[in-house]
Amino acid sequence: MEPALYLRNVHKWFGSVHAVDGVSLEVYPGEIFGLLGPNGAGKTTTIRMIMHILIPDEGEIRVLGRPPGETRERVGYLPEERGLYPHLKVVDHLVYLAELKGRPRAWARERALHLLERVGLADRTEAKVRELSRGMQQKIQFLAAIIHDPDLCIFDEPFQGLDPVNLQLIKDIIRDLQQAGKTIVLSTHQMNQVEALCSRIAMIDHGRRVLYGTLEEIKQAHSPSVVLVRIKGALPQLPGVARVAQRDGTYYLELTSETSPTDVLAALLRRGLEVLYFEVGYLPLEEIFIRVVKEGNHELG
Repeated sequence: MEPALYLRNVHKWFGSVHAVDGVSLEVYPGEIFGLLGPNGAGKTTTIRMIMHILIPDEGEIRVLGRPPGETRERVGYLPEERGLYPHLKVVDHLVYLAELKGRPRAWARERALHLLERVGLADRTEAKVRELSRGMQQKIQFLAAIIHDPDLCIFDEPFQGLDPVNLQLIKDIIRDLQQAGKTIVLSTHQMNQVEALCSRIAMIDHGRRVLYGTLEEIKQAHSPSVVLVRIKGALPQLPGVARVAQRDGTYYLELTSETSPTDVLAALLRRGLEVLYFEVGYLPLEEIFIRVVKEGNHELG
């Protein structure tokens, strides 16, 4: 299968700064792919080269089988830096952007009205963008990236500024886009959303690709012996536990090489604790992300 997005040994310098240093990756049709990295890692520069906003100094990029810039009408882009036309009416704003991508006005208006209804803004079609709340404007910005029905969608921080209800709404739309055969590149610092949506990821740090593969591969490679535990009350200190992380009420216990999961379970029961959940598993992606950045771990694969 030909990749929807292909990067091979891509480099970009800004003077003496090597912002992107030999990045290679492939994203396949119909997948949701996570492109991750800490601030200043080269992730946004990579996205801008994919979008033909910047030109790579070395390497090859192909977007939907062609060089960047030749497939702009088939690509939707939500940049991290938001920008809307504040004096335009909401529906006119979306129609205008669809027309810029070659869509006829009647088609664009019908699609705009459908999408506005989908995100709960059917009653704001004639309002000016500046009259909307920040959260509403964020949803309009998201719709602007998909109004022309692109084959490849690149979303940079799509959940920024959204409350939990609207965050779930945008996640549902992203899944619907995938079900419709669209390819999605998702860049966000919200690791729990990456775990919920993405099948494969790449992480860039200091311009280099430091993680690449399926979530399962990465978790297996970067998780030592780990058990996931939920108990009633606070977790006591346990022998054989090297590190403890907590997320959403679950403790992630990293065990020493001499300790087995059954040793931990036995220790919990000996203390008379009520164990609600116990599973051998992996570290959360957020913990792996932090460790890779701090420790400079080598690339997977």
